[in-house]
Amino acid sequence: MPPEVSPCHPLVRGTPRSRHISLAKATTLTGKEFKLLSNLISRKAPCNLLVFGLQPQYLTLASINTGGTNIFLEDDLDKLSTIKTTSNNTRIYKVEYRIPAGDAYKLLKHAREKPTCAPNSGPLERSTCQLALTKLPKEVYELKWDVVVVDGPSGDRLEAPGRMTTIYTASIIARAGNMTDVVVHDVNRMIEKWFSWEFLCEENLVSSKGRLWNFRIKGELNSTRFCPSKTVLIE
Repeated sequence: MPPEVSPCHPLVRGTPRSRHISLAKATTLTGKEFKLLSNLISRKAPCNLLVFGLQPQYLTLASINTGGTNIFLEDDLDKLSTIKTTSNNTRIYKVEYRIPAGDAYKLLKHAREKPTCAPNSGPLERSTCQLALTKLPKEVYELKWDVVVVDGPSGDRLEAPGRMTTIYTASIIARAGNMTDVVVHDVNRMIEKWFSWEFLCEENLVSSKGRLWNFRIKGELNSTRFCPSKTVLIE
């Protein structure tokens, strides 16, 4: 069965200023990484921004993207209870990821062997590929996204939800648009590196800073494969 997410309810509420300030110290992006990302949003604004993950800095990106649409998908209840927004063009949804990081190798082989995981396999929300997130909020599938950021789920332990599904899903979403920037964080980790090379492709890497890679993907849902070059060796 494909990975599932829980029923999606937008969480949009205000938060005390003092709490927002304390959370700002817990950011995972370095100054240089954030500058790369904020410069990208500034160039594209107003745009459609989709973020897998939620950090206080990302709400700053939403404020830069005035007049655009900002969607955040997060599974961590602590973050959802403390990081809020009052912006009309920003929505935060609770999602649930069920596949642990320890299954990454098995899922990469599955994606290579199954035609149902190819870019031309049909609408993402009806996909039977085990890497496809099929129960995200409806607007995720309906909108054409200009920027997709992958910084969730945590993927920090073998038993914790990994980013295999979010990187794959981001790659399909990007190919459904005209030209989409996909930004992946924590590429110093094996899963993020493997799956970025596999589904976003080395030739699409346009910039990087620290643990952040920026891929630029052209729309090409009729393709039978993700990358024209040799795939990452995992055996």
